[in-house]
Amino acid sequence: MARDPGLEELVREALGQEPGLDEKRMFGGLAWLLHGNLLCGARVDSMLVRLGKGNDGWALEQPGVATMVMQGRSMPGWVRAGAAAYGDDALRRRLLDAALAFVRTLPPK
Repeated sequence: MARDPGLEELVREALGQEPGLDEKRMFGGLAWLLHGNLLCGARVDSMLVRLGKGNDGWALEQPGVATMVMQGRSMPGWVRAGAAAYGDDALRRRLLDAALAFVRTLPPK
């Protein structure tokens, strides 16, 4: 699967110089980890965002945002934002801020 350099740059800009942030190729794209915990990912067709179980209700109400499905399995607490959703600067920022807030609560790996 092809990567999306434009989306990757948008995510990099939004995440800034967050201490403990790393990039890694996975899911057919690029993923960001915070202190070893998966935070979000970017690939050609979507932005994947980890909000945590029970924290994704507001996001799923947004147009272009759906529960992440991987190999036919629903991934509670993860959402997939399509181009219309991640293309909205305010929504992309809100999703990534929510992901940072959740993943900061996890113990480092």
